[in-house]
Amino acid sequence: MGQFLTFAMVGPMASFGTLAVGERRDGGDRPARSAILGLMGACLGITRDDRNAQEALGMGYGLAVLCHAPGRLLTDYHTAQTAPSRRNWHPATRAQELAGAGELATILSRRDYRMGSWHLGAIWARDETPRWTLEDLCHAMCEPVFTPSLGRKSCPPGLPLAPQLVDGENVVSVLLDRHADGPESRITMHYGHLRDQFAGRGGGMDTLVVLDAADVAQQGAGHDVIRREIRRDQPLSRTAWQFALREEAILCGTKGART
Repeated sequence: MGQFLTFAMVGPMASFGTLAVGERRDGGDRPARSAILGLMGACLGITRDDRNAQEALGMGYGLAVLCHAPGRLLTDYHTAQTAPSRRNWHPATRAQELAGAGELATILSRRDYRMGSWHLGAIWARDETPRWTLEDLCHAMCEPVFTPSLGRKSCPPGLPLAPQLVDGENVVSVLLDRHADGPESRITMHYGHLRDQFAGRGGGMDTLVVLDAADVAQQGAGHDVIRREIRRDQPLSRTAWQFALREEAILCGTKGART
């Protein structure tokens, strides 16, 4: 048996960034590890320049995500001001960069969002004495220091994070239990359960659970691995926006096994 902290990531709009180069800002269909750790860091009040805290958060915990509804893709086109490049000019903020730039240029930016995104997360401590206990993380998610968001500041959660501390055999079983019986699963609208409306026509498809490939043997509960993917979402430096590669396994769970 192990202890896990589960929580909801449900919103009318989310933006889970991937590799961002130039004017094109792609978005994934599920939150990256770095995005969820960033959400946890915001709740704890960790700043980007607190290297020790960022490292403790990034290395001290295992993480899994249940994907109920990826959301409908929305692409936003807008213009943004940019400063011309200057040698030996290192402004501390964007406001300082634009104020001292002189004549500004304009670029067209394209960004992806997801409308109606519904995911559940679970986190567990890898060490016996982590810097923050799961109880600490649960309290921080109930009373966050900084406003949590689903990728970008313009994407606040549409439902409470509703953190819950639970004991279970493995993380996949814990997530499937919350998917069936969690507080967000009981919300109903005029046309039925809100969860089913988010899923749309694909509501009868299998649920996907993603986690580190190295954790499948211990935490996978014997579920089939559909595929493995390499993602660059393990934080190395938040100030320099550097991320390491990570192998992620995508498992198939059974939606509706418990109703």
